[in-house]
Amino acid sequence: MSIDVSCTVPASPAEAWRYLAAPGALRRLSPPFLPLRPVREASSLRDGEAVLEPRTALPGPLASRFGPRWVARHDPRGYVDGERFVDRCVSQPYAAATGWVHEHTVTPGPDGTALLGDRVEARVPEAMLTRMFAYRYRQMAADLHTIARFGAASPSVEAPDPPSAAAPSAPLTVAVSGASGLVGSALTALLGVAGHRVIRLVRPGGPLDVGGDGAGGGRGGGADDDSHPASGHRAERVWDPTAPAPDLLDGVDVLVHLAGASIAGRFTEAHLRKVRDSRIEPTRRLAELVAAREGATAMVCASAVGFYGADRGDEPLTESAAAGTGPLAGIVTEWERACAPAGQAGARVVTIRTGVVLSAAGGMLPPLAAITRTGLGGRLGSGRQWMSWISLDDLVDVYLRAVVDPATAGVVNATSPEPVTNAEFTRVLGRVLRRPTVVPVPGWAPGLVLGSRGADELALADQKVLPTALTGADHQFRYPDLRAALDHELGAQDRPTVL
Repeated sequence: MSIDVSCTVPASPAEAWRYLAAPGALRRLSPPFLPLRPVREASSLRDGEAVLEPRTALPGPLASRFGPRWVARHDPRGYVDGERFVDRCVSQPYAAATGWVHEHTVTPGPDGTALLGDRVEARVPEAMLTRMFAYRYRQMAADLHTIARFGAASPSVEAPDPPSAAAPSAPLTVAVSGASGLVGSALTALLGVAGHRVIRLVRPGGPLDVGGDGAGGGRGGGADDDSHPASGHRAERVWDPTAPAPDLLDGVDVLVHLAGASIAGRFTEAHLRKVRDSRIEPTRRLAELVAAREGATAMVCASAVGFYGADRGDEPLTESAAAGTGPLAGIVTEWERACAPAGQAGARVVTIRTGVVLSAAGGMLPPLAAITRTGLGGRLGSGRQWMSWISLDDLVDVYLRAVVDPATAGVVNATSPEPVTNAEFTRVLGRVLRRPTVVPVPGWAPGLVLGSRGADELALADQKVLPTALTGADHQFRYPDLRAALDHELGAQDRPTVL
């Protein structure tokens, strides 16, 4: 069978082609609700080769590869610069089973827009392709809007004086720790399609920790794992968290620090010590390197809404709210203080307190969706506890703003402007998946996995966090509404023809 679809996006054909050819485009356009995850991007649209692998999005040992890799080779015979490229699946058993051939086109649309065209010949369900292109078109249009808002990097454009987030700017060099985790991989991809240079900070000798707290529980911060090999076209520097090299940040305009051990787990003293040790001292040492750069490098550091404590009820929590109590609040408070050397030296420092990150590619959403699909989903405990969430795409937009906008500084709550209760979240998830959500989960159940302290701090946390710094800066959220965010992440959107 074949499918021939198109969509007009509000960008010029040159901008659309530049996006598709940039490092990070494959990762940005790969639907998180499908099991294929990008491993390596093609080095060229003309004759490069991209690799994806089938992998579950479930947590822990369930997040494993479950089949051979999919290799898509670009066919130079179908390449026309600025207009068309073709990829073919060449790996078995997929090539024989599907016969996949995908022709991508970019042509002028009305009023200076770009018409994206996609023709796929393959033995795969049409419904799957329709969901895939519904996601890809919306994702690309939203990314292009974000890039236009914050200024696409262009080597031929001098940075304005004073800088403006709305104008094209020279490419920045951005060093990222935790670059291979859920948040880090999405952010480095967005930086790539925006035209910036990314340097991944990788640890020597393999993994030190497992990241994803910002995507998983939300209250633990935006930490990610950076133990996987690099993908795409990004540079690497070896980073020893206990003794970083003095020249680690040479030539770096902005440091984005995401790495840290996972919060998920039973809240034993050993577990909390591991979480604390992976964050506080490594962050302080990086802040000291930023301080030594004498203002040449800005620092953007992950943090967490766990700062506010686990039980704040209906109290609106803006960036000026006092720290809460409990083990997690204590760790996050120390973590943020570890950035002090950079701020005291005059560097711009942004601390991003992240809520529950929603992504179908990882974190808490995949297991919740899996349970809900069985018809056994339901509110947790009373369901009255507030859940401060943010979509993964909105979170990386916040990080992009923190990277490129010199006016962004200090603490930033990275949460949707529309927090919901657990009961409301459960109802909306059920509507998106078209499943009932009438089976409540007893309040004691999370303690079987997390222990009583872990359950109180993560699963049952009650925090109504508001992103006042962002709304005050007229920040535009892609998905302020929960239903829209879940529709996008779980593939429940209609395929558009014009955006």
